[in-house]
Amino acid sequence: MKYYIHCRGGKLYYTDSGEGDTVVLIHGYLESSESWDGFAEKLAQKFRVISVDLPGHGQSPIFGECHTMDFLALLVKDLLDSLNIKKVFLTGHSLGGYISLAFLESFPDRLKGYSLFHSHPFADTTEVIKKREREISVVKAGRKFLIYPENVSRMFADDNIVKFREALQRAKDIASRLSDEGIIAVLNGMISRPSRLSVMEAGKVPCLWILGKYDKYISCEQVKEKVRLPANARLHILQNTGHLGFIEEEEKALKLLTEFIAGLKN
Repeated sequence: MKYYIHCRGGKLYYTDSGEGDTVVLIHGYLESSESWDGFAEKLAQKFRVISVDLPGHGQSPIFGECHTMDFLALLVKDLLDSLNIKKVFLTGHSLGGYISLAFLESFPDRLKGYSLFHSHPFADTTEVIKKREREISVVKAGRKFLIYPENVSRMFADDNIVKFREALQRAKDIASRLSDEGIIAVLNGMISRPSRLSVMEAGKVPCLWILGKYDKYISCEQVKEKVRLPANARLHILQNTGHLGFIEEEEKALKLLTEFIAGLKN
């Protein structure tokens, strides 16, 4: 069941299940809270799990032409305030990781810790910006169907395409339902985001960084060498995963997240 709050002139939808310490799940680009469903259900056996539909994704409407990472982080804070939740463990997949770092920068006192799931702290490169701008042009032309099937397929490691064909089709279905305006707004937001490398390296709260060995969007070998992890951070590379560890290696990812959270001091 989905709930919503009124905030910043719009509605923000979310799911809420389980009991205990609160874990907030923030989905990635071309996804929605539904992308977490199976993972969230199992995680909710040990924690209270809240999964957010970012504006323009799932059931949440858009809030403007550019959804910056700072604005999206502010909406997450609004949700926590509305539910009277003081501290959470934030888990962000890809785009969700960018939002998690923006949240960390602005509201570190609201975090017990956070996890970057197939994400990184860097600003877009010139090459990535050009790719995003091309996607904006395609979507504005009413032809998003030309980009999302390939983008979603590339999230899976090659060896997992057949094994997870049902999950792949479901991911494509979720992407197909996203509004053109929502896709454009979040692309604009990702293009404009700054580097938050210093925020991550400062280590104000514990961090679990999960990468995939066969990720086609983020080279784990390259990005890990560019970050000086603080003492309270842990890096784990999933060996049989592309960009979707919470699907491709669900049990391993659940174990990593659960054990990391259990090891945190309240």
